[in-house]
Amino acid sequence: MDIQFKPEDLAFRDEVRAFLKEKMTPEIKNAVVGGHISKEGMIEWQKILYAKGWVAPNWPQKYGGTGWNITQKYIFENECAEAGAPAVVPFGLKMVGPVIYKFGNDEQKARFLPDILQSNVWWCQGYSEPGAGSDLAALKTKAERDGDDYIVNGQKIWTTYAQLADWIFCLVRTDSNAKKQEGISFLLIDMKTPGITVRKIDSIDNQHSLNEVFFDNVRVPVANRIGEENQGWTYAKYLLTHERTAIAGVPQSKKAIQSIREMARKEMSGGRPLIEDPVFCAKLAKIEVDLMALEFTELRAIASLASGAAPGPDSSILKIRGTEIQQALSELSVEVCGHYAHALNVETPIGNDYAWAVSAKYLYGRAATIYGGSNEVQKNIIAKSVLGL
Repeated sequence: MDIQFKPEDLAFRDEVRAFLKEKMTPEIKNAVVGGHISKEGMIEWQKILYAKGWVAPNWPQKYGGTGWNITQKYIFENECAEAGAPAVVPFGLKMVGPVIYKFGNDEQKARFLPDILQSNVWWCQGYSEPGAGSDLAALKTKAERDGDDYIVNGQKIWTTYAQLADWIFCLVRTDSNAKKQEGISFLLIDMKTPGITVRKIDSIDNQHSLNEVFFDNVRVPVANRIGEENQGWTYAKYLLTHERTAIAGVPQSKKAIQSIREMARKEMSGGRPLIEDPVFCAKLAKIEVDLMALEFTELRAIASLASGAAPGPDSSILKIRGTEIQQALSELSVEVCGHYAHALNVETPIGNDYAWAVSAKYLYGRAATIYGGSNEVQKNIIAKSVLGL
């Protein structure tokens, strides 16, 4: 695998850097660093990307994608992370969007894809349920056919940004007599539909992003079903492989390593900067080596996608190692900040101003090895689908 950039790649990198330098305002940068970027801020950034034609690098060009090759996509992701650009909200652009253009009919593509690209509609993901998290096929939310509609009853949980969402894509059970991986359908549901209730969940980082969503006789048009009835598990697996590939977060972890180094130059230990401590440096170097190995694994997966293949079970490898590295980096960040990292609820920051964000990221990051399918389940997928066990 040739990892040397060609002159045209370097020219593209310079174009991306110039764009980010122009468009990344101090307000956007500060919001990202502080972990407080609002829905309006995220939409503003995505509309900036859309105006440039860069909001959906992985979409086919005929649906609004960029037409970039794998090297350009790699450069773009890394430059965005390096510049501290906001992450694109994944639920529309990286999850349901690909499902719609892959499995949806022409009417659904025309109806939903433009609004996803333009960030006019905010999506959330209705997958997990009490008792059906990583064992997603055990879901019990039921959709019963009534003429041209489904009547949906049940509950979803850990639904990120449901309190802000316009639409939710849901897995529902349409055949209770089938095997649990069968009898599931994929529905698109307007969050303004009568019978939907959203209840907040306060997470350990004192932020409100998670929710419970209840469906009480919610009427959903059959026209909002993606693909065939009872075939939703196929579409769900396709979506999850995209999600797990994105969760790896290699560019963001590379940026985190830079940030840790910068913090370690400011923090003192034994009368000298922490960056000069050999034990600390050894910890950081080990994580950096692990991240380098993960990056090459991701590049192989990207090369496979470029040849026309869909993300496969190797995305589970990216998910496992990516989230483990993220957690290791967040732990090391807390170690750098020391006792200042514990001051999460104070009105005035104590110590350096990055300590609050470090603590919040560490706390929320405990879930990284769970969401998107727990890492224990990913190991089972690898054992079965990759190793043939």
